[in-house]
Amino acid sequence: MAELRKVAIVGSARIPFARGNTAYVEETNLSMLGTVLAGLADKYGLKGEKIDEVVAGAVIGHSRDFNLAREATLDAGYSPRTPGTTMQIACGTSLQAALVLAAKIASGEIDSGIAAGSDTVSDSPIVFGNKFQHRLLEVNKARSTGEKFKAFKGFSFGELTPVAPSVNEPRTGLSMGQHCELMAREWGITREAQDALAVASHRNAAKAYDEGFHDDLLVPCAGLVRDNNVRADANIEKMATLKPAFDKTSGNGTLTAGNSTPLTDGASAVLLASEEWAKARGLPILAYLTTGRVAGNDFAHGEGLLMAPTIAVSEMLARAGLSFADIDYFELHEAFAAQVLSTLKAWEDADYCKTVLGRDTVLGPVDPAKINVKGSSLAYGHPFAATGARILGLTAKLLSTEPGKRALISVCTAGGQGVTAIVESAA
Repeated sequence: MAELRKVAIVGSARIPFARGNTAYVEETNLSMLGTVLAGLADKYGLKGEKIDEVVAGAVIGHSRDFNLAREATLDAGYSPRTPGTTMQIACGTSLQAALVLAAKIASGEIDSGIAAGSDTVSDSPIVFGNKFQHRLLEVNKARSTGEKFKAFKGFSFGELTPVAPSVNEPRTGLSMGQHCELMAREWGITREAQDALAVASHRNAAKAYDEGFHDDLLVPCAGLVRDNNVRADANIEKMATLKPAFDKTSGNGTLTAGNSTPLTDGASAVLLASEEWAKARGLPILAYLTTGRVAGNDFAHGEGLLMAPTIAVSEMLARAGLSFADIDYFELHEAFAAQVLSTLKAWEDADYCKTVLGRDTVLGPVDPAKINVKGSSLAYGHPFAATGARILGLTAKLLSTEPGKRALISVCTAGGQGVTAIVESAA
């Protein structure tokens, strides 16, 4: 078997993330993804160039999003010979896309690829119930006016009631926030600890902006030039005034709008390549994507919905022969502050590590000073499919100025899954 090649992270781009129904109300998954891919092309001189493969997706999709990755690639001005693959694994979509491309680059199947994701809650699809939907399909098939009228026999106006979009888990009927409330209860995660983590995320993100960290990462879109959810003035006192968002009646709810990610619109992309491809074009190598892992758990029967990353991280480190002592930065997606805190506690729990992770000793603890040093999803927001690429791009830039460092990325997803990766400095 041929020796695996290194997978270089050349760079990334993203549009500023916007709270739902604000700056991007007129945008779509396609327009946002096309904008960010065009921005990446401009940044690295790739207009008209052939990329071996673009893999991208969206979690909230319309039927018009058919062939999303390919259409956005064409809109962005890459060579028509660039193929596009649309994929989806909930919140881990663009990180999984990067892992798929990395495997192809490492094996020599391709030399370059772009992993990307786009999501908008401001343009959520509104659908009709099955009965009216079937009537419309019958009308579409009708060959005569009489057949069209026949399709509406017995019609009632109640059939026009739209089916509201839902993010509840099909197997439990609970929302992600409700599941996370159960996790917070199981792991004893306090409201105060959640609020503190959220404040730290906002402050770290605001500091990163002040330092100019994001200046070359952002592509303006619809007049927006920076994320509109980051709050430099976030503080514990303000967080403490917010009411529970998912458990509003028991008196024990701890998750609020402040310590949970807001519904967000946005898109992001990361350019990956072999060392040879990047060097031949005079492009930088910021860092290397070295390994990854995807895992699932039995959330429908008691395992926490968002705890699968604990498994993915454990398996990934075991295969790589690494431990937490070998990790300099932890980029943990903050779907909810309680999710991050539950994960960290689980890694320190001897029983959990033995029975769930199959380890004889605990995996943790993790130094808080190493976690999300530039802020994360609680501050920037979370456009589902775009988050993985945002984190991967941020991590690569962070390591580009930190020789000899290693970072661990972890993203929890709907459906009880987790996507994780290791990134290493190029120097």
